[in-house]
Amino acid sequence: MNTEQLEMVSVELLMPQEHTYRKLKQLLAFPSIVRAVKVKEHDVGAMGYGKFRLILCLILQFMEDLSEREFERFISENMAGKWFCGFGLIEKTPDYTTICKFRKLVGTKNMSRLFAEVKRQLQAKNYCSDVFTFVDSSALVSKLSLWEERDKAIAAGYEKLNNEVLPEVSADPEARIGAKNNNKFWYGFKKHVAVDMQSGMITKVAVTPANVTDSDGAKHILPRSGAVAGDKGYIGAIWEMLARGLHPMVIKRGNMKDKNVDLDRWITKLRSPYEGVFSKQNNRVRYRGVAKNQGAEFLYAIAHNFRKLLALNPA
Repeated sequence: MNTEQLEMVSVELLMPQEHTYRKLKQLLAFPSIVRAVKVKEHDVGAMGYGKFRLILCLILQFMEDLSEREFERFISENMAGKWFCGFGLIEKTPDYTTICKFRKLVGTKNMSRLFAEVKRQLQAKNYCSDVFTFVDSSALVSKLSLWEERDKAIAAGYEKLNNEVLPEVSADPEARIGAKNNNKFWYGFKKHVAVDMQSGMITKVAVTPANVTDSDGAKHILPRSGAVAGDKGYIGAIWEMLARGLHPMVIKRGNMKDKNVDLDRWITKLRSPYEGVFSKQNNRVRYRGVAKNQGAEFLYAIAHNFRKLLALNPA
């Protein structure tokens, strides 16, 4: 005789105790992180998932570095992802259009609040501080090509395509051409980052057009106190650092009278472990405009800090 046995199983029972998502929720107060986002429940009511779960979806998307379409499949198939965001095993999960709409509703200002609350909790637990801060920048390359812009510039009578002409012909009027040196150029934006040299966690991040210099971008990421370790690109920001009461540890150029070779060599060694902050992330931007990419970088910074937190707290 055939018998059927019905067994009730929840995603909570299937979630391994040692999973990194579970460890994150033990180390941080996610209800406080969600409350930092000033979006009212009735504004997301039509989406059908609630503010709490959608914010966790947004965080998880960038933790796993997925596009909206990739995340739609991930959250529908991945049991650990369902547990992290608060979905049941057979419960319907958001599609990519819901994620897109919610990201736009949250906006860059709320993503800044999200990042600030995560940083506040990390500092309260002494995981990061503003004693020694590493500052640097990296290229954020737009997915847009410049061929169409070049043709528009020629048709408009311009002799060449440059940063003065780009706002008039580009599909992204805020993107610019940046240069690392005389041989390396890119079109898009620049990411400026401050990293705590105690933990390797990102404490500040700012996005600017690609042609903004490191010295000009430094004002967005300088810490409130402590020493700042920067390369030669931050020589122009030394006076800004001093005005804020910071201690500049900036590598000097070879032709500067006050250059100290031994000191600069020591600063270089001090900075070297944190150069890898940029190596893990794809430098191709998802969105157009400074504001949208700034919001994305806040979420990438949160994901980076979560990885560092887990590294500091191995199972």
